[in-house]
Amino acid sequence: MSHTSTLPGAPHLHYQNQELMLEGVSLQSLAREHGTPLFVYSKASMLEALSHYQKGFEGRRARVHYAMKANSSLAILQLFAKAGCGFDIVSLGELERVLRAGGKAQDVIFSGVGKTRAEIQAALEHGILCFNVESVPELDVINEVATSMGKKAPISVRVNPNVDAKTHPYISTGLKGNKFGVAHEETLSLYARAHQLPGIEIVGIDCHIGSQITTMDPYVDALIKVLDLVEQIEHQLGIKLHHIDFGGGLGINYNGETPPMADELWKKLWSVIDARGFGERLFMVEPGRSLVGNAGVCLSEIQYLKPGEQKNFCIIDAAMNDLPRPAMYEAYHAIVPLKQEASKHAQSVVYDVVGPVCESGDWIGRERELCVQPGEHLAVLSTGAYCMSMSSNYNTRGRPAEILVDQDQSHLIRQRESLDDQLRLERLV
Repeated sequence: MSHTSTLPGAPHLHYQNQELMLEGVSLQSLAREHGTPLFVYSKASMLEALSHYQKGFEGRRARVHYAMKANSSLAILQLFAKAGCGFDIVSLGELERVLRAGGKAQDVIFSGVGKTRAEIQAALEHGILCFNVESVPELDVINEVATSMGKKAPISVRVNPNVDAKTHPYISTGLKGNKFGVAHEETLSLYARAHQLPGIEIVGIDCHIGSQITTMDPYVDALIKVLDLVEQIEHQLGIKLHHIDFGGGLGINYNGETPPMADELWKKLWSVIDARGFGERLFMVEPGRSLVGNAGVCLSEIQYLKPGEQKNFCIIDAAMNDLPRPAMYEAYHAIVPLKQEASKHAQSVVYDVVGPVCESGDWIGRERELCVQPGEHLAVLSTGAYCMSMSSNYNTRGRPAEILVDQDQSHLIRQRESLDDQLRLERLV
């Protein structure tokens, strides 16, 4: 029996001779060589995902800015920088990562609701492309900082279009109750205010409605609202917008979801854009999960099989500090063995797959049918996004190593964190 056609991440993730492979590399061999937990990413998968955006933008004025919060490892940033991407950041630390990975400040969009004065000043000194402004107080602070530096800060306003992206409440960002963006009804007055400020240069408009979106309708609804605003800003206020930033949020296949491919989505969106007469405008997008999510797997060793009256537990060495999404969102990740054949001495049992962290919320997968034994390895799939970038040292656990696979070659892109690494900044008194 082959899982190849059903594995999230296929075709780059597949079984070959009963062994799970990522591109041309055996994941079992990587687990033996580098230990577990271990994150492994497919270069081909990321570039293929990017190619769907590039295909959708052929012949258009459009630019991809990778939302690096999804996965900010330097080698992955380097990959996207070499592929011609800009970046979407939410902190000064992320800007420094972009620069160290070979990216350029002038290709950076700075998003986020809580930018500090120090971050704004540093971003202006580096010469970033644009701030996405999310409130009136933030606009005033950016103006104050820029004026004190004798500069004009390029800004766009992030509009909250009150569109339901039909996703998890924690990753929905475009509703009135969300903390992000400026209310649709307040947008014109904010642009009018920004137009009067000496330290502000208005360059665009921004919109982002959420994450893990799997249908086209929310995007179409948001686009119509944003284009209506562009017409009002330009015609009523006389402010010319140089770009329209449509955010990210496109979902991936975690458990049989069928989100549109990026080129299919943009074929639909361009039809709306062209019909409204905006086809020659510069558009930007900020994808994160859709570029890296299905490119990654987390390898883990089974420590114990613990039977119980109500549940059976498969206890692995990866935990909520490595893979926070299930604990945070009750998110689903497929879990499969690295060896496809059934264990000789094992029976198929329904397990909750859990980690060793001292929390009841430390679970990776619920009610999974597995035929396994302690000492064998599992792969948690679709872990390229919002896993390593959200990892922690809870329970004084070192963060995992990371591997980038390129065809039949593997490259260590992050060493496993040691105890000395964790304790380096602490002091006894």
